[in-house]
Amino acid sequence: MNGGLNVFEIVSDASWPVKLVMLALLVFSFLSWVIILRKYAQLKAAMQNAESFEERFWSGADLAQLFREVSNNGGDTGGMESIFESGFREFVRQRQRRGADVRTVIEGSERAMRVAGTKEVGTLERNLEFLANVGSISPYVGLFGTVWGIMGAFQGLGEMKDVTIAVVAPHISEALIATAMGLFAAIPAVWAYNRYANKVERVASRYEVFQEEFSSVLQRQIQIDENH
Repeated sequence: MNGGLNVFEIVSDASWPVKLVMLALLVFSFLSWVIILRKYAQLKAAMQNAESFEERFWSGADLAQLFREVSNNGGDTGGMESIFESGFREFVRQRQRRGADVRTVIEGSERAMRVAGTKEVGTLERNLEFLANVGSISPYVGLFGTVWGIMGAFQGLGEMKDVTIAVVAPHISEALIATAMGLFAAIPAVWAYNRYANKVERVASRYEVFQEEFSSVLQRQIQIDENH
């Protein structure tokens, strides 16, 4: 009590099973924070990419010229640009086929955009499952360490004749710190998963809206070409 709570001393004096539990939770927490920071940057870039490309798309630029600009990025396209590129490439390919009607052309372009959109959303969702798993299992892993520590404490106490709070406290502290570490790993992971899953859903909805709007633009383009 005179020295206060010394977490490092408690951890160093813990039994090996409890130490392994703490180490696993520490690894979970570290990996979670790596994913949290990377996912934050990735989703921010996806939103900025969508806003920037939509501004270019609706500025009245020629679709063929916009396609060439996107294609010349050297494979660095992503997000909404990738959806546009896939849809317009398939549109041009279908239009070059003899006897291809409007429905076939539009369906082919929509199918290509759906595939590209699914890939982009899948990239955004990557590693979110890990955050969900950490948030779900970390408290139980910590609880396992707590139960093991308390079991060891009571087993040791059974061999003593004189039991005081000074004897019990270190063992109980060793056990409870595992639960604390479990919560330390779980809470940020759960918060980040809920927040990022919501953002991914918003980005996916934005992609779907763009696909529908672009499909309408392509239909009007076909009508204009046929009238000329």
